[in-house]
Amino acid sequence: MDLILASQSPRRRELFELIGLPFTTLVSEADEDIPLEEPGAYVEKLALRKAEAVFAQRPADCVVGADTIVWLDGGIIGKPRDEADAYRILRTLSGRTHMVYTGLAVLAPGSREVLHDITKVTFAPLSDEEIRAYIKTGDPMDKAGAYGVQGKGAIFVERVEGCYFTVIGLPVPRLYRALAKLGIRPVGM
Repeated sequence: MDLILASQSPRRRELFELIGLPFTTLVSEADEDIPLEEPGAYVEKLALRKAEAVFAQRPADCVVGADTIVWLDGGIIGKPRDEADAYRILRTLSGRTHMVYTGLAVLAPGSREVLHDITKVTFAPLSDEEIRAYIKTGDPMDKAGAYGVQGKGAIFVERVEGCYFTVIGLPVPRLYRALAKLGIRPVGM
């Protein structure tokens, strides 16, 4: 049974590599347009959709799907559309605590595990100059919430309460446990 990551996220691929999971990537073509609901259920449905789309093509393998959102004031803060949107997002996050939800779906023959993880992230107050300088790096442009906790955006994060990897896009400890139930372990473990 092969392990397949149903994601085009370079950060998720890096996390699979970091923990030593041999895998292949098959990008899911699932429709991600679903009605917004409670954020935990929402990311679970998106992760499951992604995994199911790939599992339908590879039913003898283990497929992992994931989806991450930034949640603040009762709504999703997505990826910025442009630099002006990135500025608006970062100004909104400045000096505040938001939630990051990551849904995880692990599908294998005779097995289906779907869950989500939540992490609180608190930003320091940001000056206009700091926000503009960060946007110029290009780092916020392809990330939910317009920041990467694992990159240059780390300088703005005062506190992370919960799984750090959930903020990057994959709750690694929970993934490990789900895969271990299927006998899939990192190389050398």
